[in-house]
Amino acid sequence: MNTGRHVRFFRNGRNQAIRIPREFELDADEAIIRREDDRLVIEPIRKKGLLATLSTLCALDEEFPDIDKGMLPLDDAEL
Repeated sequence: MNTGRHVRFFRNGRNQAIRIPREFELDADEAIIRREDDRLVIEPIRKKGLLATLSTLCALDEEFPDIDKGMLPLDDAEL
């Protein structure tokens, strides 16, 4: 884990800000910031991959209907 580093606050419009030193950069485009007593905690928001997203979905309780192959079009569809 990285040791601490002294930084200074500055104003950016109406917001208080700090520059994050390179060794503390987060690999994300967005983050959640929250206050814990007199500390600020910054957590990166990482995008989930497809498998992680699919694993959060509930299973379907419905059964798929049978498909009558005689009802399918005979001609190849042009895409």
